[in-house]
Order: sequence, then C-alpha cells, then structure tokens
Amino acid sequence: MIVILRENPEKKQFDNLVAWIEAQGVIPHVTQGVHQTILGLVGDTAKIDIDLLQQMEIVEAVKRVQEPFKNANRKFHPLDTVIKVKDAVIGGGNMTVIAGPCSVESEEQIIEVAQKVKASGAKLLRGGAFKPRTSPYAFQGMREEGIKLLLEAKAVTGLPIVTEIMDLSQLDLFADVDVIQVGARNMQNFELLKQLGKSDKPILLKRGLANTYQELLMSAEYIMASGNENVILCERGIRTFETYTRNTLDISAIPALQTLSHLPVIIDPSHAAGIARFVTPLSLAAVAAGADGLIIEVHNNPSCAKCDGMQSLTPDGFDVLMKNIALIKDAQLACK
Repeated sequence: MIVILRENPEKKQFDNLVAWIEAQGVIPHVTQGVHQTILGLVGDTAKIDIDLLQQMEIVEAVKRVQEPFKNANRKFHPLDTVIKVKDAVIGGGNMTVIAGPCSVESEEQIIEVAQKVKASGAKLLRGGAFKPRTSPYAFQGMREEGIKLLLEAKAVTGLPIVTEIMDLSQLDLFADVDVIQVGARNMQNFELLKQLGKSDKPILLKRGLANTYQELLMSAEYIMASGNENVILCERGIRTFETYTRNTLDISAIPALQTLSHLPVIIDPSHAAGIARFVTPLSLAAVAAGADGLIIEVHNNPSCAKCDGMQSLTPDGFDVLMKNIALIKDAQLACK
C-alpha cells in the first residue's frame, strides 16, 4: 500500500500518522521528494481501513500495490536509488564501470590489471576469489588468499573491490570487501540473501540464467526486507535456444527493471557473450539503452587465464571501450 501525502505536511500530523500506521503492525517507509512525500507500507495491510486513511487531512491519496515486491518497487520509491561506494556512485544517471579479471590468479596479475583499468576510468575492481564452476575439476579460485590479494590491489590503487560470495560460511572473510556479489547460481539462495540483508554493504545481485524480472526483484526484496536497501541489479544474460554465444543478453531488462524498480541496473556483457570480441558492442548497446553501469572482465593475458579467458578484454581493448562509452554518454547529453 502507498500513502501519498499532501504537499508540505505539518510535522505533528505526519508523526501522528506514522504512529497510527505502526500501531497497525505495519512498517512505513518514507520517501521524501521535492514536492511530495510518500509512505510505502510494508506488512499485512489488509486490516488497514483505506477509507479512514483517505479522510485524513494530511493524506492526498491511497493506492494498493499489486506486485509482491514492495521495497524494490518504484511505486514505493519514485526517485532512483543512488549507491555510493567510496568515490564511486552507482545509479541516478551515472555510468559506473566495474572491471577486473574473472579470477584472482597472483599478486602481480591483480595489481597490474587494477592499475590499468583504473587508468582507463574504471571506478571499482572486480575479481573472483571463490569461483563457482560447472566442472568440479576446473579452477575454483584462490579463496581466502584471493581476497587478501584483492585488498592489496585496493591498497595500491584505491579502487573499491567487488567479489562473489558463494556460501554463508564465507561471510566473515568479506569484512573488508566493498561490494558483495551474489552470482546467478545463488540468486535464489534465500538464506544467504537474508543474511546479506543484515549487512551494511552494497549487494550486487545477478539475475539467474532462467529467471524472470519479478523473480530477480523478489530476490532483491529478500535482502531489502532484512534491512539492507543497497542492492544493485545485474543482467548477465539468460539461457535461450541460441548456442552461438554463451548466453543471450536481455537488453530489455534495462528499461523494464528501471520501470519496475528504483534500484540501479548494471550489465555484465562478458558473461552474456562469452566471446571477447562481442563484449564491446554489447557494452555500447547497454550504455545507449540507459544502463547505470557495466561489469567487465579484463585480463592482462587472456590466453593464459585460468578462468574465462575467451570473454576477457585486454587492458588495451578495455581502454578503447571506455573511450567509446564516453562518446555515447556525450551524445546522450547533447540530445537532452
């Protein structure tokens, strides 16, 4: 349920309304706009008398929300959510690029890549310490040592770090990680999502390879309902009948999710394509479609990468991509 208040409500009336709502066993989430204040009511709202609410002097309108996701719903929160990670800003019209290798392989590798992607304009460093792999015989990541090396790269470059958690048992190791990534395979690991909801760290939530927009937003709702509203949605491609690319990038997810939700939407063209030469055109398409950011795999020697080298850009290729992104952003600004 959404309660829209009249412009410039009196503080005493506002406090009385909030107290009355809370007395009904419902939690009011306040969104303060320039000209309008909205209360999003989360909980069992069936027992609330809409007619009584509408008769209150402070209330302009009351609407019921049909979608099962409440906290993530744009109707509850009309303004874009903007998430700040150190000097990086994600959402609200910013184009923020996260870049780095699929997996951390050595101190030399991660620091070299971190320095180069920062020089090209990346605002955050990605790198896998724990790697979910289809084959149990494939490289599984450096685990705790990988996180330590990411922190070393952060100390050298100042870039905040993004890395994936796979299991609740690993949570303590992520104390100094800036953004915790939940991979596509864990998008509906609800116990993990609930625990991450108790964290104050931004959560980068990837869409599962066969999940709907609503299912993605319901997973975000698990995190937000537990108290953490800093969720970044990530479209990384879905499984279709096409096998030429690794996955099929769903560009429609950008405007669709931005219509349904106030949360930032970023794109992972590397996992969508699975082929390095496709990463640049998919990235540019995402920027043109209005994505809030990109997360891109960059390796200093892709042919020797222990994980996903085929889809990794070289630092030089990434630098060219960043220049092309800037051109599209300039063109968008010129058209406004």
